[in-house]
Amino acid sequence: MFAGVAALALAASSFARVEPGNVGIRVNNIAGGVSPHSLGVGWYFAPPGTHIYEYPVFTRYYTWTSSDTEQSPIDESFSFQDKNGLSLKADVAVSYHVDPTRASILFQRYRTSMDEIIAGPLRNAIRNAIVERAAQLGVEQIYGDHKAELIQTAQQRVQQFFAPVGLQIEQVYWAGNIVVPQQVLNQINAKIANEQAALAAQANVATAKADAEARVAKAEGDAKAIQVEAQAIRTNPEIVKMRAVEKWNGQLPTYSGPGPMPFIGVQ
Repeated sequence: MFAGVAALALAASSFARVEPGNVGIRVNNIAGGVSPHSLGVGWYFAPPGTHIYEYPVFTRYYTWTSSDTEQSPIDESFSFQDKNGLSLKADVAVSYHVDPTRASILFQRYRTSMDEIIAGPLRNAIRNAIVERAAQLGVEQIYGDHKAELIQTAQQRVQQFFAPVGLQIEQVYWAGNIVVPQQVLNQINAKIANEQAALAAQANVATAKADAEARVAKAEGDAKAIQVEAQAIRTNPEIVKMRAVEKWNGQLPTYSGPGPMPFIGVQ
């Protein structure tokens, strides 16, 4: 009876299941052999000494963060320096999946689980790429206009490094703000405020100049119009009578003095 139960237990333990969304790699821990063929979803015979590792073929995410309430109770955020040696920190995230046709190559390279690859080789590769590029930039560039370029450069380098072994890095991105020492942050914010104030002042000057030029142009235009009108009147006195007719309301004046009546000469 006992022998039968033991036999059933041994038989049950000799099978392993590859879960949906994963690909399996059969490894003989005794002989050290790795199957070159990936295993799809399902149950597989795995006698003692054989282990089936699972790698995800769908998109998975991981975030290295300083928060102790997320994926790890310890601070996993990335530390790096700018070109002047100023220490910075940031939370970084990655999305990835494994190419099922290259899963065995990935295992043969690192011979460990996916979680350990993420915690070790992948983290180190991303950190090194960020450190290398950040060392070429100043803190104002890292915190400002080169922030996106820095993480994109790291992503490209990591993608090129892992693609040949089947680990497809979809995206590497900042998972929060880059942490800058408060004193430096105050200086950066003050500089930005001064630059914005200067731009606003330049805009005000430009507006005032444009308004002044518009007023000068209008005055010059009015003066030229008056000169043209005066010249026309000098060369053609009848214009005065024409203007008077244009303004006349059709009624004769109620009082007439000894002088001539207006519009006498008008037909």
